[in-house]
Amino acid sequence: MNPLYIIIGVIVILALIVVCNFRIVPQANAYVIERLGAYKQTWEVGLHFLVPFIDRVERRVNLKEQVADFPPQPVITKDNATIQIDTVVFFQITDPKAYTYGVEKPMIAIGNLSATTLRNIIGDLELDETFTSRDIINTKMRTILDEATDPWGIKVNRVEVKNIIPPAEIQQAMEKQMKAEREKRESILRAEGNKQSQILVAEGKKEAQILEAEAEKEAAILRADAQRAAKILEAQGEAEAILKVQQATAEGIRMLKEAGPDSGVISLKSLDAFAKAADGKATKIIIPSELQSLAGLVTSAIEVAKPVEKEK
Repeated sequence: MNPLYIIIGVIVILALIVVCNFRIVPQANAYVIERLGAYKQTWEVGLHFLVPFIDRVERRVNLKEQVADFPPQPVITKDNATIQIDTVVFFQITDPKAYTYGVEKPMIAIGNLSATTLRNIIGDLELDETFTSRDIINTKMRTILDEATDPWGIKVNRVEVKNIIPPAEIQQAMEKQMKAEREKRESILRAEGNKQSQILVAEGKKEAQILEAEAEKEAAILRADAQRAAKILEAQGEAEAILKVQQATAEGIRMLKEAGPDSGVISLKSLDAFAKAADGKATKIIIPSELQSLAGLVTSAIEVAKPVEKEK
């Protein structure tokens, strides 16, 4: 075999080995490098060269925030009720070297630590408190897990209690209690509604009676005012009528006085007045002496006038 080909082959193999040992670290990742079994360095983002047969990549670490959803864990409350609780942990790796060498299986360690911490916290709470203290449970668990995982290069950002599942018999009792509470609130609301309705009806009747009384009062006042005005107008009319009669009488007297009538005219006027008076229904009439003489004079005049008519 030609030695030249052997040299070329060796060079090609060495070139391939060199090329294959170039590494590109992606964004939000880190590589932990060991040399001859010992930690050498941590590679950040970029292009790096790995010495063949000496260096090796021990672990590729994801620096993004990650989510660990753990299955439900049985825990016992302070009042000896067994419930199932599952949690979700949001964490991020901040130190790749500590994450690689700090704990053998970090996810299993976080899961077990989360379960024990949850049991300790729930053991101090009663069953009813566990349903209303989610924020307290989340805060305590995050604080405890963050402190415990710090030597492992892990930062716990958030812990959430996902589900709280009580036993079937407790759940049925809670449903019955909730139904009873709802029926109680419904009865209270219905009673309050009836009460308000009755109050509104009574207030409406009261206002109606008040308005009716005020209307009757106003009508009575108006009627009284109308009657008083009618009486005033009637009195004014009678006064004006009397005044006009008196004025007419006075005017007649004045005109009669101005005319200067003699005794005969006065006597005839008296006789005329007497005739009007006698035309009534009076049973007794007293005739003045002046009228008696006047009547005799009239009779004589009639007797004298009769022969004259016969001669004609």
